[in-house]
Amino acid sequence: MKLLSLLILLTFCTSIYAQDIPCDSSLVIVDEPIAISDTIASSNSLFISSLMSGSPILVQSGVVICFEEGFEVSTFVVFEANIAECESMFSMAQVFGDNIDLTNLENYANQPVPNYVNEDNTNGNPISDLGATLGRVLFYDKNLSVNNTIACASCHLQEFAFGDTALASVGVNGTTGRHSMRLINSRFATEEGFFWDERALTLEAQSTQPIQDHIEMGFSGGEGDPDIDSLIRKMDGLDYYPILFSEVYGDNQITEGRMQLAIAQFVRSIQSFDSKYDVGRAQVGNNNNDFPNFTDSENRGKNLFQTNPVNQNGQRIGGGLGCNRCHGAPEFDIDDDSRNNGVIGVIGDPTAVDLTNTRSPSLRDMFNGSGALNGQAMHDGSLTTIAAIIDHYNVIIPNQDIDNRLRGGGGGPGGGNNNGQRLNITAQERIDLEAFLKTLTGNDVYTNPKWSNPFIDALQ
Repeated sequence: MKLLSLLILLTFCTSIYAQDIPCDSSLVIVDEPIAISDTIASSNSLFISSLMSGSPILVQSGVVICFEEGFEVSTFVVFEANIAECESMFSMAQVFGDNIDLTNLENYANQPVPNYVNEDNTNGNPISDLGATLGRVLFYDKNLSVNNTIACASCHLQEFAFGDTALASVGVNGTTGRHSMRLINSRFATEEGFFWDERALTLEAQSTQPIQDHIEMGFSGGEGDPDIDSLIRKMDGLDYYPILFSEVYGDNQITEGRMQLAIAQFVRSIQSFDSKYDVGRAQVGNNNNDFPNFTDSENRGKNLFQTNPVNQNGQRIGGGLGCNRCHGAPEFDIDDDSRNNGVIGVIGDPTAVDLTNTRSPSLRDMFNGSGALNGQAMHDGSLTTIAAIIDHYNVIIPNQDIDNRLRGGGGGPGGGNNNGQRLNITAQERIDLEAFLKTLTGNDVYTNPKWSNPFIDALQ
């Protein structure tokens, strides 16, 4: 629903077929259609003409009206508000249409979480519906880049589990140095550091670093770029931000700290727990039993994922693959003590080495609903198929900072010697492991409008 105009507001009092109606009086907002007989009536009623049709409607004396486009002249419902609220509705509707309704917020704060999921890095910034709504706007707003072309969502797309299918994401001054990480279930992890190299200690600290990066969004304060204070002044000039910050924080002051809290709330709200795995996990009550809704192949893959290998002379001769040691079920997040995984390349420089990447996204929604990967894997995007991912872990080439669980050794992962693991994965095991990983894909997160772009239906 889009606002056509404010018919009678302050300077539009000449539209009233009566005298002495104060422009600062209470107002009536026409919002939902009902019969004309149900509208407000009083002993001192007035006829006010709609600019949409010229036909009169009956309203209470001394009111100002906001009309919305698309209703029959004979059908209106009215409710009282004040002029500031009407102006706010108009400003918000110009930008978001009906994608954001501050009187009927989306549910971000009280989403159902399975009782078997225990990890949570929220700490002192609990999700609120208002906070996450502001975070959603910030996440999708290209005005947060110096040339109004890039938003957080430009590199983290809903249709790809909030990741990117590009090897390196495009910014205002080039492309990113690492592949953009999927953001699904960022809240449900013991790891609190963010970015591949964990240089941001919290999600809050991470949330504004891309904005202040010269390549990504350009408010770096260096290399000729404006700084974050310049961005805040820019945001002050956009009608919707003072409204939203006032709703969330009680006043319209925009600060980097408040931006960080809101963006982090929105990102933590992005969750996926409606997968085939979750259906099965709820049925059996633990991760070890076979899931009744799984195929034989999927159950075999689950057991391979969760069971440690049996090694002899550095070679796996039985048992599972030990994936669960670093990517523990049911969250499938990365263990917070992990080191690098043997992928040490650098995008754009085949001779460079980077040993600092110790984080990964959750393995949930690594695939989309069609069975394709949601973008390349690893920080350098070097692994583009599930076969390549399995190949990598099948034969690990060690380095001085590789995670000990990826060393071979007589005791399997964690053995601590200088050899990389040799899992000797069979063709059938590959099929089974892939089948299991695909059960971790959900559905709702790809299409739910509360995580979508709120600007797409805005007035032009």
